[in-house]
Amino acid sequence: MLTVDFDRLGLQAGDRVLDMGAGAGRHSFEMYRRGADVIAFDLDADELSGVKDLFVAMAEAGEVPAGAEADVKQGDALALPFADGEFDRIVAAEVLEHIHADVDAIRELVRVLRPGGTLAISVPRWLPEVINWKLSEDYHNAEGGHIRIYTDHELIDKVTKAGRFNDGTPGDAMVFEGKDYTHGLHAPYWWIKCAVGVENDEHPLAKAYHRLLVWEIMKQPTALKWAGKVLDPMIGKSMVLYFRKPEAA
Repeated sequence: MLTVDFDRLGLQAGDRVLDMGAGAGRHSFEMYRRGADVIAFDLDADELSGVKDLFVAMAEAGEVPAGAEADVKQGDALALPFADGEFDRIVAAEVLEHIHADVDAIRELVRVLRPGGTLAISVPRWLPEVINWKLSEDYHNAEGGHIRIYTDHELIDKVTKAGRFNDGTPGDAMVFEGKDYTHGLHAPYWWIKCAVGVENDEHPLAKAYHRLLVWEIMKQPTALKWAGKVLDPMIGKSMVLYFRKPEAA
């Protein structure tokens, strides 16, 4: 289940790509399949172990183009262990809402992106997320859970100003290039979960809707594809913002 549109990101075979907050690796795997040189970066060593195993399995099964490379790296989003301008593309999907010092994390993303490179950031969309918070305190009070709800204007402002130095003088300002909304079918599932209990996976309504989502992901039926296209702009659970770092003068 992908959130980022890699064509819109401008991903090409041979690009060096950072998946910051890779989690279980869903975006890393697709970028690897497209021939990128991928670094899956996360704080969770156990998650990264599984990602690395699947990278190896994909290569052995011939699922990736010749020459593509992929590896994992554990570390802190506030101090990325990479050189300035090291990456052509960066993906940070559903991670900033978990980080207290989000501006510092954004500055690190801008730092390691090369001039001319592109960045995709996805976060929970404001309205669906507000409904979740209103329905359940457990939804966002869990350890490692969501600590803020972004508006598009707030996050765009934080990213486009991230290249400025601490004294306010201009640095490598980021250019906002557009946004998408995705996973419209998934927002009602989380509203149901929050209403019946986020840990209550056995509730009949939650189980039934979960089966629908599994059908959508595994079989991709035409009817649900069209339903998603209709619902995405209205109640899409995720907001995806795209940015470009200007070429050096």
